[in-house]
Amino acid sequence: MIEAARGGDVSAYEELVRRYQDLAYRTAFLVVRDAEEARDAAQEGFLSAHRALGRFRVGADFRPWLLRIVANAARNRRRSATRRAALALRAGRDPASGDAAPSPEAALLAAEQRATLMAAINSLREDDQLVIGLRWFAELGEAEMAEVLGRPRGTVKSRLSRAMARLREVLERLEEDLSDG
Repeated sequence: MIEAARGGDVSAYEELVRRYQDLAYRTAFLVVRDAEEARDAAQEGFLSAHRALGRFRVGADFRPWLLRIVANAARNRRRSATRRAALALRAGRDPASGDAAPSPEAALLAAEQRATLMAAINSLREDDQLVIGLRWFAELGEAEMAEVLGRPRGTVKSRLSRAMARLREVLERLEEDLSDG
């Protein structure tokens, strides 16, 4: 499909966009923290990727290549933005996974846990938020994260480890605060 898109097949590229648009949006959202800005950044990323298809290395993995372009577009939008909205990441999964509907109590508990986790993540530095988001929300592996971030795999692995340690500390402090008060 990538070869067809490189050859100018518009419908092949449209299929690639359909396949990766949600992941591109989530990646952009991790950077800009605003739904509208993330949609625009993802669209800019797809346009840039389309223009750069001729430079795409045949045989390389398309997903990290595309996400790196999207992440760069999002960073550019964030840098040029005059305002920065701090919206929570969409962390919820699709409830239509085939499981029985959770009880209202279970749904409330899950929502509270998600909110606590997101508050903890949002309290971290931006680079920590990005590596955690790429790993757990965009579900990228270390090699793909390295490509998206333009860093060696070992650097990404250590950044993720340190970010997770800082997240654990924040969550432990939140838990202590809740048990004390």
